[in-house]
Order: sequence, then C-alpha cells, then structure tokens
Amino acid sequence: MLGDLLMTFFEVARQGSITMAARQLRVSQPTVTGRIRQLEESYGVELFHRRASRVDLSDVGLALMPVVEQLMQQEGQADYLLRNAGDLRFGNLRLGATGPYYILRAMAAFRQRYPAIEVSLDIGNSQQMLEALFEYRIDAAVSSHPVEDDRLARIRLASAPMVLVVHPDHALARLPQVDLAQLRGCHLLVREHGSMTRKATEDALAACAQPLPRHTVIGSREAIYEAIRQNLGASVVPLGEVPQDPLLRVVPFARGAPVLNEYLYCLQSRRGTRLVGAFLACLTATDATTDAETDAAAEPQAA
Repeated sequence: MLGDLLMTFFEVARQGSITMAARQLRVSQPTVTGRIRQLEESYGVELFHRRASRVDLSDVGLALMPVVEQLMQQEGQADYLLRNAGDLRFGNLRLGATGPYYILRAMAAFRQRYPAIEVSLDIGNSQQMLEALFEYRIDAAVSSHPVEDDRLARIRLASAPMVLVVHPDHALARLPQVDLAQLRGCHLLVREHGSMTRKATEDALAACAQPLPRHTVIGSREAIYEAIRQNLGASVVPLGEVPQDPLLRVVPFARGAPVLNEYLYCLQSRRGTRLVGAFLACLTATDATTDAETDAAAEPQAA
C-alpha cells in the first residue's frame, strides 16, 4: 500500500498538478487527492503547498523526492527484469513516441513475430518521452531530440523536411512554395515548449532574423490539424506527418526549410536484452530504417 502512496506522491511532484498526475496514473483526481492526504496524515507531515491550480513541494517533500525517485527506478528495473526473464511467450513491451508515424510498422512486425507479448504506446512530446525512458516507465522512446548521452543507444528512424500546412482558403494556400519570411503574416499554431517541432520552427525563423509571429499553443498534432481544418491558423510540421485530407494544404518552403530527424532511443544497459533486442530486430527489418544510423552497435544480441 505504501508503494501506491509513494508512487502517487512521486507523480504529483513530477507533474506539479493533481489533474496531470491523475491522468498519468490513469486514476481519478479524488483518488490522487485521497492518497496524498493519507500519506500526510499517516506521518503527520505536509508534503505539498497548494497554490491555485498548482502544488509545490514542501521542505519535507523536497527531502523525500530523491528517495522516492530511487525507489521508482528500482521498481522499474525489477519490473523489467521479470518481464525480460522469460522466452517472450508472455509479458509486455512499453513504447513511447511523439507520434505514431514512424513506429507503427515496427510495432506491427513485432506483434506478428511475438503475438503473446502485449505492446503499449504512450504519446507525448520529446522531453516527456525521454524522461519516461530514464524513469523506466517505458522501454524505448521515439523522439526528435538529438540527445548525446552515454546511457542511450540511438537509431535514426527518419529525416523529414518541414512544410507549411494551411487551410485551402488560406492566403498562402495557392502558392507553389513560400519563404520563411512570409510566416510573419500568419497566425501560427505551435506545440508547447519542449516540442522539437516548435524548436525547429523557432530556430529556422531565428536563422533568417524573423521572430515567432502571432501564435496559439495547442498541445497535440491532432488538435493542430483540426484547428487548421477550421481555418484558425497555419502550422509548420514534418512532411511525413501530414494526413491526407482535402482541408489540409501542404506548401513547401523555397529555401531554409527546417529538417526534423526522428530517433529511437533505448537505454544502453537494456539494448541487448531479449525484449528490447527483439524489438530492435523488428525495427531494422522495416523500410522505415533503410537509412538508419546507430550511435551504438546496430545489431543487439539477445541476452
């Protein structure tokens, strides 16, 4: 029981929000609130300061956080060891990605080879997926962040130019191509901070001395595409992620188009284990990795 309470404390501290913690833990907000209250009342401590929609760690909470973080990592390692100890006739593979576009074919190949293994896919931004990987909440992560870290093995899945996507009635929709400078007249739809799509857009604009124009932050690709369908603005996204839709018009950039690479990461310490090794073998067997580059050895050996 204490494990559930500490896990809830850890997630609330990490998210800074009871609502977000409940969503991550897949339980109700009252459940999260009740667990935190039970933990505080059991030990006669205050772990959080409640401020409007946020919760901040108290001094006791700050002292407890690294201890619980270590416990969560150890639990994740124990869980992975047990899931990986068998002969792939049962268990589950947990994947995380910024979007489904570059990973689904490998997932399909894995499921065909190992139908008894359950496969789950969490979606978030690049920063969230890498955090989940380091915290042992997923086994492999797809991210556009080019991370240099000795703890990680990295395979490039794709390299896609970014394009402007607009509604057919948008002023730029009928142009064969646009310059980055023309974005200053657009209302852009952008992802939150931490998204590599947003960072690539900002970096490309900065390179031609253009500020980010008027914009609206929207927290998912699907919501951005729906906003474009309603003609609420334009967005700069990787070409390979644009769905086929008559209400989404793709306009390439004439020059200086940002390019977004998509990578698959796993922990070096797990790269050669049965579960991750089996998935990487499926990954390299799909067309998505024809130009794959691996920062570590590309052929993992089964443990």
